[in-house]
Amino acid sequence: MTSQDRKDRERAQRRQIIVDAARELAEAEGWESVTTRRLADRIEYSQPVLYSHFSGKDAIVSAVALEGFGELGTLLHNARKSAGSPDAEPRAVAHAYVEFARASPALYEAMFTLTVDLAFGQSDAPAPLHEAFAELRAALAPLAGDRDPDTLTEVVWSTLHGLATLSQAGRLRPDFYDQRLAMVADQLGTPSSSSD
Repeated sequence: MTSQDRKDRERAQRRQIIVDAARELAEAEGWESVTTRRLADRIEYSQPVLYSHFSGKDAIVSAVALEGFGELGTLLHNARKSAGSPDAEPRAVAHAYVEFARASPALYEAMFTLTVDLAFGQSDAPAPLHEAFAELRAALAPLAGDRDPDTLTEVVWSTLHGLATLSQAGRLRPDFYDQRLAMVADQLGTPSSSSD
């Protein structure tokens, strides 16, 4: 290993430590508590070291969000593959999506609510965004019929996002969480049940 390789590896490790600390602090206390000063204190780096990796808090949030999309893509892929049948995939990914948001609210907020410098819905979007969308699309495409599969995926994604966001904000009756999710999944239908 060359000296430059070692420096690059150490830089990547420092960057990951910053991202991990931001996620932990946000999940524990909310994003408003994540400041560069608190992060620097928490990881025992100076603020200039932090700024050598990120231009500021928004850049850190973007890095957290990008990591989250990678995790969401993997989770949706696993849900789809373990669904047991193509007919079960939409329900499995819908459940996995909403549970992801429920399990990691600050991460979900970074991905979908806070200001980030990630391109959404564009060809130059980072790979983890494309991959997460592709997993959701793969589960829903058989239900599209004559409809555009990407548009169907966006509509279902919007519905799941609404459920996740309203649930997290305490705007929906908590005792009906499972019923709402089942109702969305039932509305998606399956190729065989939609023609009956």
